[in-house]
Amino acid sequence: MKALLLLGLLLLSVSVQGKQYKPCELARTLKSKGMDGYKGIKLSQWMCIAKWESNYNTGVTNRNRDKSTDYGIFQINSRYWCNDGKTPGAKNACGVSCKDLLKDDITKAVECAKRVVSDPQGINAWVAWKKHCLNKDLSQYVRGCGV
Repeated sequence: MKALLLLGLLLLSVSVQGKQYKPCELARTLKSKGMDGYKGIKLSQWMCIAKWESNYNTGVTNRNRDKSTDYGIFQINSRYWCNDGKTPGAKNACGVSCKDLLKDDITKAVECAKRVVSDPQGINAWVAWKKHCLNKDLSQYVRGCGV
């Protein structure tokens, strides 16, 4: 009985931490969800954002000074894009619960990221894009993935 309880707690802690994608696994997943070329953004660009925002981990959150929180693999912000029920003045432009952006299934995160880049700010909405990806050779993020 103790072993089953321990196993249950271990599985719970893994699901709470989110899924840590391997780079090529994420590249294939993003490609299958129509991210390669969406709004002119290459797959390697999405991969760079995901690397620097969350290190390819779906369970990452980051609390900001303005009392908003960034969620999931793309670190989507609760002030503008999702509803976490605690961010003052939240807009929820993606019409999604922030908790959905932390799931192993990244479908909602991808849909919301597409909405973000459709906004006038586009890909520049991500600080990681400007800081780590812009004007750099990003081929390393998909190299050897066959995508």
